[in-house]
Parts: sequence; structure tokens; C-alpha cells
Amino acid sequence: MAEHGPIFGAMLQEFDGAARILNLDLGIWRILTHPKRQIVVSCPVQMDNGEIEVFTGYRVQYNITLGPAKGGLRYHPDVSLDEVTALAAWMTWKCAIAQIPFGGGKGGIICDPTRMSKRELEALTRRYVAEIVDAIGPEKDVPAPDVNTNAQIMAWFMDTYSMHVGHTSTAVVTGKPVEMGGSLGRQEATGRGVMIVTREAAKHLGIDIAGATVAVQGFGNVGSVSAAQLSQVGARVVAVTDYKGGVYNAKGLDIAALQQWATEHRTVDGFPGGEPLAGEAIFGLDVDILVPAALENQITDENAGQVRAKILTEGANGPTTPEAHRIMHANGVFVIPDILANSGGVTTSYFEWVQDRHGYFWEEAEVNAKLEQKMCAAFTAVLKTAVKYGVDMRTAAYIVAIDRVGTVTKMRGMYA
Repeated sequence: MAEHGPIFGAMLQEFDGAARILNLDLGIWRILTHPKRQIVVSCPVQMDNGEIEVFTGYRVQYNITLGPAKGGLRYHPDVSLDEVTALAAWMTWKCAIAQIPFGGGKGGIICDPTRMSKRELEALTRRYVAEIVDAIGPEKDVPAPDVNTNAQIMAWFMDTYSMHVGHTSTAVVTGKPVEMGGSLGRQEATGRGVMIVTREAAKHLGIDIAGATVAVQGFGNVGSVSAAQLSQVGARVVAVTDYKGGVYNAKGLDIAALQQWATEHRTVDGFPGGEPLAGEAIFGLDVDILVPAALENQITDENAGQVRAKILTEGANGPTTPEAHRIMHANGVFVIPDILANSGGVTTSYFEWVQDRHGYFWEEAEVNAKLEQKMCAAFTAVLKTAVKYGVDMRTAAYIVAIDRVGTVTKMRGMYA
């Protein structure tokens, strides 16, 4: 990859710092900073008005040293190859930290799903799968839902792939409906993982999670479940914002009522259980815990100095720029990086893949217990590394991931 954009560049900055501390072999360094495969496809779709539109789709398989590529598929007008490549790299590190046998992948289609009918979305999904069908599969690349995609889209994805290979292949995607091979606990897994690592960080810092104040930016699947899970362990969620606005209540928001409001109105804006809060204002609130769970680059060098939270748990992928992270670290904010904080989703996706391949499914309590074990082990490994090297949690997470992928790359050797 001769040139890279700002999002991949941000990933490289974090990688380089950790690689230097590890004194990483230069050859391994080069391998781990280049995507293995970048696929760009054109997806013609006949729209409901009879016209044909051509959508651009991407699938990046960044690294498959530890196993099949794993990563979500997003539908968004701002999808770019740079973004998808960076997200695929982050998935590589995320899977390594979680110690699950996957590499990193990511997909995206440039489209505005809010302006498309269900039939058009199905046609686009099926055409995209047909275009990349030779590159995916249970032992090659296993997609999952991401921004603006869901269990229904995964169902169409799985069906299209199965039609091409001539047999039902449930393990080609995760995040499917439970009725067709999805895992119990999968939908809540990312938010549950956010809660687990936040709780463990609070323990480490001597903060009582019961009564700790929380602000959540973004109220999609990750943000809403994180808020609900943190409330269940006794934390007080006082502020939530989304793309349209926000709500604040110093006594704590009723998260169940807020979820109902957001479902009905497609926004938290206007929720009667608190006072209005401007979106950007959430970063400067005097809270114990801040959870950015929206999109990339939300906290920059322009607003990082406003953050007053003791713990910042990155529910979203890449919500903090490298410059912002340095500012917050200098200000004493304990940042739990995305590649650790939101790995609950991919960990439970791994559980789904295992269940599909075995044809035997677990009860939800077993899924959640296994997730608890995995998330705690990952948090402990990163925290020990941070203490060992005297670095922040993000650098430590990269050190853990790069060391694990680099070690196996060396063991496997070079195929010439």
C-alpha cells in the first residue's frame, strides 16, 4: 500500500509506537503494516424506479496469520478504502488481543441505506456477495454486521453464499438471526464487553462502579447496550447524545424508557426524562466514565482537553485521534482503547462461528460467562503489559497484539 489516508495513517502511528517498544523485526514490521488483500467491486442494482445504479463495494483482508479474516460490513455514504483498510487492521489487533483464531477483515459499500427500500438493500447485498464470493467462506473470511447493517442483511448474505456453493453454510457470516444459526447473546455482546472492561478499569483505579456517573455518545446498538449494562451494575448514566441531539439528567436517566423513546423516534433528542444537551457538550461533562460509541475521530486535539472523565472507554472504532489520546493521557484520563474495549462483539462472533461449525448451540448464560472470561483475560493481559513497559493502555494493547501476530508470523515462516 504505497499511499494511505488519514484513518489508516492514525492506525500506523499507534502501531509504530508499540513496534518500537517491542523492537519488532523490520521484516515483520513491513508485513504487518501492509494489507494482504484489498478488493474493490462494482455492484449494479436495478432500483425501484427502474433505473440502474452502480455502487462501489470494498472488502479488505488485512492479515490472516491467525485464522480467517473477520470483520463487519458497513453501508454508509462516507465509506472509503482508507477507512475499510484501517478498520480491517484494527480487527487484526482486536482478534489477537482477544486470543481468538481470526485475522482482520472489513467491508463496506458506498450507499445511503436510509434512502433505499428493503428490496433495493437486498438486491445490493446479494450482488455484493456474488462479486466477492470467491474470497469469502468459513475458513477464508467471515463478515458480520456493522454500521447500518443487521441480522437481516447477514441472512441475505448467508443465503446468497449458500446458493453459490450449493449447500447451506451458516458459518460464512456471524450476527445472523438466532433462528438460522445466530448465537444467543450476540446482539448485546459489544455493549456487554464495554461494561466488563469499564468495571475492571474502575476496580483498578479504586472507583466504585456502583454510583459512578456515565456519559454515552451514540445510542445505537453499542451505546444503548453499554448504557443499559452499566446501569445494571449500579452506574448512573447521566447523559446520552446521538446524531441529532442529547439529554442530560444529573439524577440518572431511565435507560429502558430512553431505549423505548429512541426506538419510536429514531433519536434520543426530545426525551422528556431530562434536559436537552448539545452533542459536543457531552465531552466536557464532569463524569467518572465517558463512552464514545458513535463513529471515528469524534475526540480530536480540539476537544480532548475538555474531557474530565476518569475513564474513557472506546465503544466505537477509532473515536479518538492519536493527538487527542496523547492530550488525555497527559491529563490523567485512563483510556481503554477500542481494540480492547469493543472486542466483545467479535469474541461472541467467534462463539457463533464455533457453534455453527459444531452444529451445537449454547444457552445465553454460557455465552455470557465465556465472554466474561475472555474480556477479563484480555483486560488483564493489556493492563499487565502497560505496567511492565510503563505505557498507556492503547500502546499496551498494540504491544500485546503485535507480539502475538508477529510471533506466529515468524513461526509460520516465509512462503516463497
